[in-house]
Amino acid sequence: MKRLLFVVLVFVLVAGAACGGVKKSEKGAHPVRISRGDRVDITEWLVPGKVTIFDFTSEYCPPCRMIAPHLEALHGRREDIAVVAVDINRPDVKGIDWSSPVARQYELRSIPHFKVFDGEGRLIAEGDQAREMVVKWMSE
Repeated sequence: MKRLLFVVLVFVLVAGAACGGVKKSEKGAHPVRISRGDRVDITEWLVPGKVTIFDFTSEYCPPCRMIAPHLEALHGRREDIAVVAVDINRPDVKGIDWSSPVARQYELRSIPHFKVFDGEGRLIAEGDQAREMVVKWMSE
């Protein structure tokens, strides 16, 4: 079963690469969702003492929607990990908003896209390396 979940997650994340205003809060049951297309300093959303995964996403990205429940489960299951979803879409744009301020700020070319920071706020992985880390954690 774990192998099947791993294969499905890898497929979702690989397929995602082809998909060419919330208040800050403590880690809760659900990942915090930030941006709504606006520029954002993601380091302001780091959770001290925890690995923080930033998931750049869009509701118009099927792989993003498929992986979201798995990221939510990881967020709820692992006390040492916090997930922050960064919505790249502005509210009035239908489809993946590649021209949004946040998509341009982080030079996004595919989503889902991850950035992983350690508990001290240091960037430890992004892009493919971060995706591999996240898939491994989700399959544990």
